[in-house]
Amino acid sequence: MSGRVLSLEQASELVRSLRAAGAIVVFTNGVFDLLHPGHVRYLTAARKEGDALIVGVNSDRSVRANKGPSRPVNTEAERAELLAGLRVVDAAVVFDEETPHEIITALQPDVLVKGADWAADAIVGRDVVEARGGRVVRIPVEQGHSTTTLIERTRRDATDQISFQLPTANLQSEPENPKPKA
Repeated sequence: MSGRVLSLEQASELVRSLRAAGAIVVFTNGVFDLLHPGHVRYLTAARKEGDALIVGVNSDRSVRANKGPSRPVNTEAERAELLAGLRVVDAAVVFDEETPHEIITALQPDVLVKGADWAADAIVGRDVVEARGGRVVRIPVEQGHSTTTLIERTRRDATDQISFQLPTANLQSEPENPKPKA
């Protein structure tokens, strides 16, 4: 199955057809602002928990509400397209709420995956998935990979480049308005 960006209604229909075929549907969600190896490894591990992986992608508005006005770097459409293009992702769905509870309730996945940096009792949607007999899986987070670190490193490198390229003042220069010689 190739990755696709779907509406919530289309994703719900996909889940129904997958479930009718006996497939185990896995769901995870996040911002996925600047895709990095940690994201790819996380999504690969999530996909191994079932037969199809649907990724909820925070809308631009919900990212700003959760992470502040300087995020996201990439638009929701770009982030969803990148995720849907990954071999391990069967569908990406943008959601506008500040938490994924509504999309999890609508999709009713068999498996809900989150990073192990989330406390088990803080995982949004856990109640929905477990109520229907599903399971929640916490996957270890890749150390050394984070979007925030990438952004900070890029800003630092850009600042270093700008500082390096700035001309130094010529301390031997003439005053701007020299007095005329008599």
